[in-house]
Amino acid sequence: MEPRTDLWLQNLLDERDGAALYEGLAKLEKDQVRAASFREIAVAERRHGEVWVRRLQKAGVELPPDRPSSRVRALLWLAHRLGTAAVLPMVVDAENRDADKYLSMGRGGDTEAAAIAAEEHEHRAVLQGMGQGQSQEARGLIAQRERWHRAGRAGSIRAAIFGMNDGLLSNFSLVVGVAGAGVSPGNVLITGLAGILAGASSMAVGEYTSVASQRDLLARQVELERREVEEAPEEEAAELALIFKQKGLSTEQASRTAAEILKNPVHAVDTLVREELGLDPEDLGSPMGAALSSFVTFAVGATLPVIPFLFLHGARAVAVSAALAFLVLGGVGGLVGFLAGTSPWKGGARMVGLAALAAAVTFGVGRLLGVAVG
Repeated sequence: MEPRTDLWLQNLLDERDGAALYEGLAKLEKDQVRAASFREIAVAERRHGEVWVRRLQKAGVELPPDRPSSRVRALLWLAHRLGTAAVLPMVVDAENRDADKYLSMGRGGDTEAAAIAAEEHEHRAVLQGMGQGQSQEARGLIAQRERWHRAGRAGSIRAAIFGMNDGLLSNFSLVVGVAGAGVSPGNVLITGLAGILAGASSMAVGEYTSVASQRDLLARQVELERREVEEAPEEEAAELALIFKQKGLSTEQASRTAAEILKNPVHAVDTLVREELGLDPEDLGSPMGAALSSFVTFAVGATLPVIPFLFLHGARAVAVSAALAFLVLGGVGGLVGFLAGTSPWKGGARMVGLAALAAAVTFGVGRLLGVAVG
C-alpha cells in the first residue's frame, strides 16, 4: 500500500471513530441542545469519512469494517459513568490534532482536506463552548455586569489520577530517600507507613477545605442569582434571551422562551444558574465526599511502594519498590495517552522518566545525608 493510501486509510478510521464517539455522546447527553450539537458533529464526521472512502475505493483499497476502536469504547464507558463533560477535554484535544493534520494536507494542495480542516476547527469551538457552559460572547457580555461569576470545577478523572500519582510518587521518593540514608529496614517501613497517613490526611483536609470554601462560594453565587431575579427580572430575561440566541434560537423565540421561564422564579433561578454559571444547583459538591475520595486515592497510591518493604530489605526492597512504582506510573501514563488519542508509550515513558528523576534525587540526598550523619 502506498504512503498516500495509508494516510487516507488512517483518516477514514479517525473519522469513523469520531462519528461513533459523537453518536454515543449524543445518546448519553441529557441536555437536548448539547445532544443536538453532538449529533451534528457526528453527521459531519460521517461526511468527512466518505471523502476517504471514495479515494480508497478509487485506489482499489479494501475498506475495513466500520466499528469503533477500543479508545472510543473506553471514552463512552467513562462518559456513561461520569457524564459527557468528563471526557470533553480529551475529545477537544483529538479535534485539535485532526484540524492540524488536515490543515497540513490542505497546505500541500489538497482542497478537500482544507475544507475538512475548517470544519474541524468549528467543531473544536463548539466543544470548547460546551466545556465552558456557554459561548464566550454571551458569557463575556453577561460578565460585564455580573463580575461575581466564576469558573467551574475540575474534572473527576484528573483529580483521581492526580491523587493516586501524587501518593505513589511522593511516598516512593520518601522511602527511597530514607533507604538511601542507610537506616534500618524497620525505620524505612515506619517512615513509609507514616508517609501514607500523613500525606493522605493532608490531602483529605486540604480537599475538604477547598471544596467547602468552593461550595460556599457557589452557594453565594446561586443566592446572588436569586436576588437578581427578584430585583431585576427584565435584565435577567435579557441575559437568558442572549444565551438562547447563542444556542441557535431566533430573537423572537429566545425572548419568548426567556419570558416564559421568568414567570416562575424558582425555575428561572435554576435555569439561570445552569446556563450562566454552568452549575447544577442540586450538586454543589460534598466536602466530606471529596475529602474521603482524596484520602483513598492518595493512600492507595502511597501504599504500593511500601508493600515490598514488608517482605524484603535493603537494595532488593528498593529495586522491587521501584519496579512496582514504575509499572503503575507507566500504566497510568499510557492509559491517559490512550484516552487522549496520543501515544500510550510516550505517555508512559514520560511518567516513568519523571518518577525516576525524582527518586534519583531523593536517593542521592538520602545517601549524602546518611554518610554525613553517619
